[in-house]
Amino acid sequence: MERQEYIEFILDHYQHPRNKGALEDPDMLVNGGNPGCGDVVTLYVKLDNEDRITDIRFEGHGCTISMAAASFLTEMVNGKKLDEIRQLDYQQLIDILGPEVVKSRLRCATLAMDTLQGAAREYPSRKATGQKLIQPIVLTHTLLTE
Repeated sequence: MERQEYIEFILDHYQHPRNKGALEDPDMLVNGGNPGCGDVVTLYVKLDNEDRITDIRFEGHGCTISMAAASFLTEMVNGKKLDEIRQLDYQQLIDILGPEVVKSRLRCATLAMDTLQGAAREYPSRKATGQKLIQPIVLTHTLLTE
């Protein structure tokens, strides 16, 4: 794709986010942030008995790249098992978003994936004790000053 096509893809996901909003009774609710620029993402994930994602949503506040990447990530991982999530390569996401477009904002582009992969690593130990992975939620809309 041409640079402009990558930009249009990112803008589309930013302006028309997919799977945005809270999810009732998630199995995993995790937060991630990028202190360098103030990006915040909250992921809500429902899993089946085989640890396959059956629904994933996000809330967040941040730059165009971080929010577009979170939107795209929800589409990319829906239906995948946590084992597959742990194996995802950042480069795959970067290639889809456009390496030339996001190269100076890699932390923004990978925030949601990094957050989800951390949850995928931690969830099995929680599940073994009969618990969900629910972090204390920092509702992103409470961080907005608008």
